[in-house]
Amino acid sequence: MKKLAAIVVIALFFCSCKTQNLLVNQTEIKADESFQYNKEYQYTIRKDDKISISVWGEDNLSVGSVYGIYNSNEVYGKWLMVDTNGTIEMPKIGTINVEGKTIPELKEMLKTALKKWLINPIVDVKVLNKEIIVLGEVRNPNTVAIDKDYITLLEIISKTGGFEFYANLKSVKILRQEGENVKVTNLDLTVGNNILNTNIQLHPGDIVIVPSKKNKEFDKRIATIIPLTTTISAAAIIMGVL
Repeated sequence: MKKLAAIVVIALFFCSCKTQNLLVNQTEIKADESFQYNKEYQYTIRKDDKISISVWGEDNLSVGSVYGIYNSNEVYGKWLMVDTNGTIEMPKIGTINVEGKTIPELKEMLKTALKKWLINPIVDVKVLNKEIIVLGEVRNPNTVAIDKDYITLLEIISKTGGFEFYANLKSVKILRQEGENVKVTNLDLTVGNNILNTNIQLHPGDIVIVPSKKNKEFDKRIATIIPLTTTISAAAIIMGVL
């Protein structure tokens, strides 16, 4: 029932609200501020993340260790799932609240806790489900796994084989979850001298939508925020309109 209410709210939002163009003007196109390059950005752990924890020389304290031969393959389910409370259960240490922590912060937490048993613990933490979804007019629409905290738009497009012939490069959309809302930006990739503003920094969890020139073009004045939804729901709505 809550999902239905959210969809109704979103539909009314698009039908009734006056929205403003995310682009500054036709000669200087800039993505919304939150989509622009931020050298300080670091991924923060979220609910439902899959995390592997490696402690050098201590297989009994490791989950999905990148160090041990028998624990190294993550396809065997060697991970810790962040639960709905934002916590994980770590061997010996017990329950740890990890939601909102960066990888370096979690490493330091674990090192400090493990010093009760180890003199100089060497700890590595990896989030196994960092990914970006690419939909629409690319050669291989897909969910792309990434290892680093961010990747540029053109890098992620290259991983899907590039744009199809009918891709509408004037209206590429990026969706990003922020709390209960989804932020959206619209990019015109045909402006050749605007690469710094259009080849933006993508974060794990983002969705890229490349619409088709064949279909009715969606309103470029799309709102900067879609309230009370997820990136998946927002993408489904936008794809249904394109």
